[in-house]
Amino acid sequence: MKRLIVFISIFFMNYAGVTLYAQNSSKRVADVETNQSKKSVLWYNEPAPNSGSVSRVKSRGFPYDEDWERWSLPIGNGYMGASVFGRTDTERIQLTEKTLGNKGPYNRGGLTSFADIYLDIHHQVPMNYRRVLSLDDAISTVSYEYDGVNYMREYFANYPSNVIVVKLKADKPGKVTFLLRPVLPYLREYNDEKNGRTGRVSAQGDLITMTGEVQFFRLPYEAQIKVLPSGGMMSAFNDADGDHGMIQVNNADSVVLLIAAGTSYQLNETLFTLAPENKFTGNEHPHAAVTRRIAQAIQKGEAALRMEHLKDYRELYGRVELSLTNKQSNIPTDRLLLDYKNGKEKRYLEELLFQYGRYLLIASSRKGALPPNLQGVWSQYDYSPWSGGYWHNINIQMNYWPVFNTNLAELFESYVDYNEAFRKEANQKAIAYLKKYNPSALAADPEENGWTIGTGANAFAIPGPGGHSGPGTGGFTTKLFWDYYDFTRDEKILREHTYPAILGMSKFLSKTLRLSPDGFLLAEPSASPEQRHQGEYYQTKGCTFDQSMIYENHNDVLKAAHILKIKDPFLRLVKEQIGKLDAIHIGESGQIKEYREEKKYSDIGDPHHRHISHLCALYPGTLINGTTPEWMKASIVTLDNRGDKSTGWAMAHRLNLWARTKDGNRAFKLYQQLLKTGILENLWDVHPPFQIDGNFGATAGVAEMLLQSHEGYIEPLPALPDAWSSGSYKGLVARGNFVCSVKWSNKQITRMQILSRSGGECILKCNHAGTVAVNAEDGRKVKVKVLGEHLISFATKAGGTYDIRNL
Repeated sequence: MKRLIVFISIFFMNYAGVTLYAQNSSKRVADVETNQSKKSVLWYNEPAPNSGSVSRVKSRGFPYDEDWERWSLPIGNGYMGASVFGRTDTERIQLTEKTLGNKGPYNRGGLTSFADIYLDIHHQVPMNYRRVLSLDDAISTVSYEYDGVNYMREYFANYPSNVIVVKLKADKPGKVTFLLRPVLPYLREYNDEKNGRTGRVSAQGDLITMTGEVQFFRLPYEAQIKVLPSGGMMSAFNDADGDHGMIQVNNADSVVLLIAAGTSYQLNETLFTLAPENKFTGNEHPHAAVTRRIAQAIQKGEAALRMEHLKDYRELYGRVELSLTNKQSNIPTDRLLLDYKNGKEKRYLEELLFQYGRYLLIASSRKGALPPNLQGVWSQYDYSPWSGGYWHNINIQMNYWPVFNTNLAELFESYVDYNEAFRKEANQKAIAYLKKYNPSALAADPEENGWTIGTGANAFAIPGPGGHSGPGTGGFTTKLFWDYYDFTRDEKILREHTYPAILGMSKFLSKTLRLSPDGFLLAEPSASPEQRHQGEYYQTKGCTFDQSMIYENHNDVLKAAHILKIKDPFLRLVKEQIGKLDAIHIGESGQIKEYREEKKYSDIGDPHHRHISHLCALYPGTLINGTTPEWMKASIVTLDNRGDKSTGWAMAHRLNLWARTKDGNRAFKLYQQLLKTGILENLWDVHPPFQIDGNFGATAGVAEMLLQSHEGYIEPLPALPDAWSSGSYKGLVARGNFVCSVKWSNKQITRMQILSRSGGECILKCNHAGTVAVNAEDGRKVKVKVLGEHLISFATKAGGTYDIRNL
């Protein structure tokens, strides 16, 4: 009988004065005491500096604006993102909306900034200044004293109503005065380069409307700002041409700004098949939808919008807590980070970066919106670095690495919708690829050729594999779909989303293989992502990345078909092929070989390359694991040779890899390295320039240090570093849909609690199997089976909570 790994959620845990709680699938919340004094906040005692709109510094050929990238604080609701600068002379709120794209750096479309919203306040020398981003509430605030008056501004991005709300107030009546003057950036006349963008800002009454069109796509866009003052006077005016509208507010008690934005973009399968200028032809202009959202927000009112936002956000964010210290930092975040870089390490910052990744994922990945791109949902640029796209040779995957194990599974729906929308075009990419490289394998029925995806996708177009990344990018992507099922154990997800994705990918990948003289099936052509040799991208046959990702996808197809009881003749081919992939080889240096023809480490390619794709079989894959000790040993050799120093996201991948080797101190060293060399003052990850995947990878890595479940059992604290000798967490999720919470002291688990969301058998790794005791929440002793010296199992019921002792 097949064992199902049961996943564990911890209730009623109290560590160092912080009581932990968890939620089950019906959103039941334990009524427990919490430590209200410890907050997860980024805070600063100065506004963001103002050295110009975009600095002249460039990184990797792209602009690098230090003011925006280092100092602005991000809020977002999946659809829109706003970067808040917190200035008191002229506040700047930079607005991004994911569907607004232009020609982009590669002429295939790319993310572009929507608008800058300026508030001329003219408070030059504030006192007691403080700006905050609360991760607990997803609310940013600015507070200060000026001329004897205490001022406060509050900013939040509401997902259910899809509006951004800004409130300005003072502790004395009639003291709120400012000029609201939005600016549409990067406007150009239409031209032969097709990089034009029209736009005008008009003001009428209490409403500012920003509207225009992007030449490359003929894409209309619109944003509205509703100004709702309490008391005082308000006047709207426009320049002579009617293109630059503003609203002046004088002597109000408080003012609420409601911001909504949109374009004519519609996510559907035809979007990816049409020429750029035809993608949005016939779609509704965004004016009606934006106007409707503003009207509905006005009807709700600021207080109700705030409560709606908090309820929605806290239900997601509050599922997981991590406590590595009792102490909250009493110094600004930028100074806290600087101290950390200089050796004054605080556990609070390590907690904060972990939760920041979860915050950013909630802010940039919601159902109905596009997935988070390379910059999440924030970009102030004309042409966003690397198009602000979905790069499928690691970056989009890393964006979702923390989505399942940190209890945010429904956030993956935005990628599912995006992926399924481009699937028809991806089938055409598969056909084109096979026609070019293996025409004899091409099936007459187009659907039997499956689908594929290359590296540089974005909201407007997808590529096929080739160039510097091989066909394994597809299997790398579908690993997410298997985990979507494996962590939720929702058979509807398996049937409707996971199985179609991985089956179609197997159909394509099965046709990329050719029989070698020694009887193995090798992907041809094949490339380890972005690796060069002698100055050129290196192409070969059967590199480890491609072979292992084909293995992962094929293996997941067989598991899924077994669960769904599917009989399909194609599955016989998958079973035959999987035994001939011969994915992992150990070289003369004791390393995992990146290429079959490689002998010693670094014979081919950059020995310290940021990508370490041949170890994707270790993480996020599972081919290399504790049951393959020689491969694990060779993985460690490879990691040592590759080195720790790299770009932000690449350090995050190494962090996860070291966690999978169960070396907690090395994993922690990578986490520290990332904090010291790859994190900016606002805690964004830098490639450089800013890329959000390193934030997500860091969060996933910490979770992987604290809980693993990929080897057929749940292992709490598998890679606990000495620095985290005592602590607790609640709400991390293991495969099988078990939510786990653990308290430990002196590196020994003192208590573990498990919520079994889906029921089934829970298999748990422990120190001494014979001593473990398991009790149900009613106190009843649960029968435990000893499977070995370090493994136990016990039956669970869906919704049941289990207390584990003597681990």
